[in-house]
Amino acid sequence: MIRPLLVLAILITVLPLQSSSAEQLLIIANPSVGDIAPLSLKEVAAIYLLRITAWPNGAHIVPVNREIASEVRTDFTAAVLQQDTTSLAAYWNAMHFQGKLPPVVQESELAMLAFVQRVPGAVGYISADTPAVGVKVLGHVD
Repeated sequence: MIRPLLVLAILITVLPLQSSSAEQLLIIANPSVGDIAPLSLKEVAAIYLLRITAWPNGAHIVPVNREIASEVRTDFTAAVLQQDTTSLAAYWNAMHFQGKLPPVVQESELAMLAFVQRVPGAVGYISADTPAVGVKVLGHVD
């Protein structure tokens, strides 16, 4: 009995521990967007920065964010928009003077999913462990 415990103790101390990293996210959209190829992270960033405002079928894009304190939003902002919260706030302050408003905000993963399911043209993101029911998955963020 001591020998298996000794082997287990050695394995635990020798094997590298997995580092905690940002969770994988899914880019989701309302099914009304039609048949489009998966989006690149550059395209997703352009949508969220309002540089692309219409889907290929001509429908208006409605980008949706999580609340500012959300870890999922922090991961999305860093990985996709390649900005931190402060620089993104400055961007939106400048855009405000051009008459452009930031994306709609939803307060939870389920609220994000429900909004994207209901609103034609909506696009959002959820953690990969949330079932993407009733939406179209357009990509993922590692």
